[in-house]
Amino acid sequence: MTTARTRDITSFIVMDVLEKAHEMERDGVDIVHLEIGEPDFDMPQCVKTAACQALDAGYTHYTHSLGLLELREAICEYYQDTYGVTVDPGNIIVCSGTSPAIFMLFSALVEPGEEIIISDPHYACYPNFIKFIGGVPVTVPVFEEDGFQYRPEAIKEKISPLTKGIFINYPSNPTGNLISTERLEAIAGLGPHIVSDEIYHGLVYEGKEHSILEFTDRAFVLNGFSKLYAMTGMRLGYVIVPPEFVRPIQKIHQNFFISANAMVQKAGITALKEAGEDTARMRDTYNRRRKYMLERIRGLGLGITVEPTGAFYVFANAKHVSRDSYALAFDILENAHVGVAPGIDFGPQGEGYLRFSYATSMENIEKGMDRLEKYFKVK
Repeated sequence: MTTARTRDITSFIVMDVLEKAHEMERDGVDIVHLEIGEPDFDMPQCVKTAACQALDAGYTHYTHSLGLLELREAICEYYQDTYGVTVDPGNIIVCSGTSPAIFMLFSALVEPGEEIIISDPHYACYPNFIKFIGGVPVTVPVFEEDGFQYRPEAIKEKISPLTKGIFINYPSNPTGNLISTERLEAIAGLGPHIVSDEIYHGLVYEGKEHSILEFTDRAFVLNGFSKLYAMTGMRLGYVIVPPEFVRPIQKIHQNFFISANAMVQKAGITALKEAGEDTARMRDTYNRRRKYMLERIRGLGLGITVEPTGAFYVFANAKHVSRDSYALAFDILENAHVGVAPGIDFGPQGEGYLRFSYATSMENIEKGMDRLEKYFKVK
């Protein structure tokens, strides 16, 4: 029999939708994919070139377990230029994507039975990371009328002697919303460490994103290259940690992962230093898609109280259609041939919502919206 920790992991429902869609595609059905949050762009040419040059130059071996110093220094420069904060390269651990970083930081931060506060709705995998290492996710509801922002006073009510951290993610998956500087500052002052997932930073179309490091140094910052630089398959991320956590997390990295891919780390340096024009073009394209999708989703009769201004998601209220978002998503897939993510995947507070991704071409978005228009007309 398998272990309890593996039996207790919930499925990532959006992957269930995707896998069902792939089965239908193998049977010849044309599916429009609006369920997956993966950039449809190729990664910038300068990054490709750097990766190939690094491979030719022999960057095929282990690196320092914290990552190439040149890359960590480039990350420090990026945080200084973007947010005006000073980061020590010795406080950065580079790894193969942000998911290993989440696993490692919770392994160093949380003892069995201790708590991490997360929003509801939240990125579907967060609770499983926390529970896998024996921690307890404690949820704080966030609401559509607030743009799904945390209410600091609601977090304060959930803080207990067992609380080890408050998990934030803005721009958010699944909602695409930002959080105000006033609320960030209030959350930073609540006491526990803040774990800030900043993977969608740089993909903001109105307003400005702020790093938690602008407000406190009692923070872990998760970031990487998958979303902004369209490098999902390259698997390159990092975590910025308080000094006392560097060595514990480094030891975990040494034992379980050794180091991030050397060639990809070299490509990451080029992404930070040379891909600004490429990311600006991608951001402009996302914004055009965002505006079009918002108009079309509202035309379907779905609710959007506060327009999302970041990431590449729209989290729309479909409660008047169905209170069972799982069944609704699969019904849409079967009958409209459009993949969407059910809100229940992101927590109980997400029930009744659907997440739409505009990380795909305008042609696909238009086709998907046309199909959904026909679908909802008969609902």
